[in-house]
This record gives sequence, C-alpha cells and structure tokens, in this order.
Amino acid sequence: MRILKWLVTALVLVVLFGGSGFGAPLELKFGHVGAPGSLFDLSANEFAKRANAKLGDKAKVVVFGSSQIGKDEELMQKLKLGTVDLALPSTVMSSLVDVFGLFELPYLVKSRAHMRKIRDGVFWEKLAPAAEEKGYKVLAVWENGFRQITNNARPINVPEDLKSIKLRVPKGVWRVKMFQAYGANPTPIALSEVFVALQTNVIDGQENPLAQIASQKFQEVQKYLSLTEHVYTPAFVTAGTGRWEKLPKDVRKILENTAKGMQEFVYATAEKLDKDLLKELSATMKVNTANKEAFIKASGAIYDEFGATVPGGKELIERVKKLAK
Repeated sequence: MRILKWLVTALVLVVLFGGSGFGAPLELKFGHVGAPGSLFDLSANEFAKRANAKLGDKAKVVVFGSSQIGKDEELMQKLKLGTVDLALPSTVMSSLVDVFGLFELPYLVKSRAHMRKIRDGVFWEKLAPAAEEKGYKVLAVWENGFRQITNNARPINVPEDLKSIKLRVPKGVWRVKMFQAYGANPTPIALSEVFVALQTNVIDGQENPLAQIASQKFQEVQKYLSLTEHVYTPAFVTAGTGRWEKLPKDVRKILENTAKGMQEFVYATAEKLDKDLLKELSATMKVNTANKEAFIKASGAIYDEFGATVPGGKELIERVKKLAK
C-alpha cells in the first residue's frame, strides 16, 4: 500500500513538473514560430544556453522553433494549459490583451533606444499587469523588429500603392485596420503557411522584419522589398501564470533574470541582422525606401480609434510619444 501511494505521488509530480524520469532535470519547453537563422531562433537558443548553464540539474530549457509545437495562437493556449512553459509571442498579444495594441500603432516606436524607454517607463507599469490579468506572465521584452513590405505587384512608395494588394498579416486587429486604411486587402495567415500562400499566389505579399523575411525564404517567391518600417514589433518572453507559479522559486528567478539580461544581446543581434540581410536581400529583390511621411499622414484614424476604444489608450500614446523626445 505504501509503495502504491509512493508511485501515485511520484506520477503526480512528473505530470505537474514535466520531468522525463526520476532524477532527470525538469524539462521546460520554449516554443516559437521563427525559422532557423531568425532573430527568434538566435535569441531563444542563446537564452537556453545561458539559462541552462545557471540551472544545472534543476531544470533544462529545450527550444522548439518553426512552429513545431504550435502556431502563435496554439502556443498561447498551451501556455495557459501548462503543456508549454515559455513562448515568444509578438503581434498575437494584441488579440489577447487589448492594451498590447499599442505596439501595433504605425510609426509609434521610433528606434530601439526609444523602445528601451518604453519598456522601462511604460511596459512594466501598464502592459505587464494587464497580461497577468489574462493569465500570462511576461518575463522580458525582446524583439521581432521593424516591419517591411514585400510583394509581387510593384514597389510600395505611398499607401496608394497598396490598393487591391492581398497582403498577409499576423492575427492582430490593429494591423488589419491599418492596412485597410492604406487600401490593401489584409489577410491574417499563420507564419508557417505564408511561403506556400505566396508561392501559389493565394496572396500577393506580406509584411515582416528582415530577419523573418530572410529566414522564411520569402525572397524566393517575392520580387519587391519596400522599406516602410511601418511598425516596430517587440516580442515577449511569456509563461502561463498557472504553470509559472508551480515552478520552483529558484528556477523562476534564473529564468526571469536570464530573460531580462538578454535584451542587449537581442538588440545587438537585430541591428546586425538588419544590416547584413538588407545586403543579402538586395541581391535578389528590387528594394526601395518608402515615403514614410505619406504613411504617417494616412495613419491618424488608427491612433484616434485606439485612443477612443482602449481604456487608457490615449494616455499611453502620449506617454510613449514623450519618451521619443
């Protein structure tokens, strides 16, 4: 009877904490949608390397990229279920927590230096608590990047050039609204499905940071690369609050400190990728720099709507704008 009770207790611990066997380190699954060579991939693997060196035999972070264990929405569901420990969402957060739509507003974030100020002066005070109310614990703010447009129809210089173009966007209500305002036909599609959709002409184009464009090999099926930098998207190292609170306190501390300590590595890697990949993509794609002022002029209604419909939205916009000065 004692042996049976011991076995049941051990089994419960294995289920709760994900151990692969008695005496084996606790396995922490870190899922993301980035392909090999992407900023997500490089950042997540560096994080795992650093965290595992500190965790020792307490736990081990195992990274699953390329949507291996779920697309963005699936990963966010699995965080809540506790079947995935960490994920790296970006735009999808605006569909789950209204206030994260702040990072969907065009041309709001001016630079990585500006983003540092937003992170330290606004994010932890206003956005992180809102995520926790929805069941998500944000450990750190990393990067997805400045987004550019690719397509097979024509160079995009001004919003009017997007008219009638069927453009893939990630699932995020504000990204859809923005491109509708610009005259495009925005279509939300999971990142893992975009290459085939472009190849088969289901869509005409897409928008992503250069690191995602290159790692997904969109240059093989796209003619034009237009440097619009219409949105800067952060990425968020995220856990489900239920699962997070069950992890040992010392493990949580190592994970959180390591994730936050990664920020400058992420920025430096992103800056290098932007420079290197622009040269690489220019070899096979026709590249142009868009008229950003024209896009900014066409973006006013999005700001007005966000400020009017998201509680505290107008105040947040003003605080972020002041941090750019």
